[in-house]
Amino acid sequence: MRFFKNGELPPQAHMWLIYGDGGTGKTTLFREAPGEKKLLISFDLSTDVLRGAKGIDVGIIEQGDMPSIQHTIEQWLNRAISTYDAIGLDNVSALQNMVLENIDGASKDGRQNYQKLQLWFRSMGTMLRQSNVNVYATAHQIDKGPEFMNGRYEADMNAKTFNSFTSMFDVVGRLYLKDNKRVIELDPEQGNHAKNRLDDRKLINASELFQAN
Repeated sequence: MRFFKNGELPPQAHMWLIYGDGGTGKTTLFREAPGEKKLLISFDLSTDVLRGAKGIDVGIIEQGDMPSIQHTIEQWLNRAISTYDAIGLDNVSALQNMVLENIDGASKDGRQNYQKLQLWFRSMGTMLRQSNVNVYATAHQIDKGPEFMNGRYEADMNAKTFNSFTSMFDVVGRLYLKDNKRVIELDPEQGNHAKNRLDDRKLINASELFQAN
């Protein structure tokens, strides 16, 4: 444990998680993430939009990685933290399904398995938070339907796992198209998964995500 007196905390990198429908440009946003040397770890193979992007390395999870996905990701992140200025995780909805498949295969206790899932994601989030490296993560979106006027949209993850993971994040937002523009909702009062601990912005253009006041 480390103690800091009189609020003299060390400089800290930031963490963003953006969820939305496929094709809204979640992966593309990583181009604008702060940092000169960046790594994107892809769990759903949606990497074409980064083709030719300077300063961005891409790691793609393959079929052979899945039986030991937790160990593989922990190794990759431990190496990346000392090498890169920013790390992208695209898409954590897919990562959750891979991890849960491994846990389910080792145990038939469904409730205990979800607890293990939550703990693993919390542990990963804590490691990233303490790394002082900028982190950008994406997730798929669930639309619960028009009958839910508030809280209609949420990230496609187990709710407790999502909360465990994103408790470490500064920004959680929903990316969608409005009047042919890509916007990100950061207002928790709308009932959707959202928060902004960096400033008071509630609805922004997607291009402004990393421009905190």
